[in-house]
Amino acid sequence: MSSIFSKIIAGELPCYKIYEDDKVMAFLDINPEVKGHTLVVPKVEVDKIYDLSEVDWVALWAAVKKISAHMEEVTGRRTIYEVIGVDVPHAHVHLLPFDETWEHGKTLSLSEDEFNSIREKLAM
Repeated sequence: MSSIFSKIIAGELPCYKIYEDDKVMAFLDINPEVKGHTLVVPKVEVDKIYDLSEVDWVALWAAVKKISAHMEEVTGRRTIYEVIGVDVPHAHVHLLPFDETWEHGKTLSLSEDEFNSIREKLAM
């Protein structure tokens, strides 16, 4: 059974995509803890991040580095990384532009217009 992330990568489900290459896709979390909360996901579906092949591991972290640098430049805020590994059975990294209002686990309710505005700002 495909994970929700595999369905997004395959184009079966919509997303607010901000980055894609041959190994990785990044899109806005639909239950964001802060504006700009992004998920960086390898295209290969593995449950645990440490089960990625060396090639996919390197590609994931190279994308995280590139996206977070861009995110910091655009937002002017430091980027927090989270690897939780229990919410979706598909390896991924959360990127969160840090601000003082952030509370881990507390989510924001954003409109489609807000998501689109954030996506346009962060898109690479």
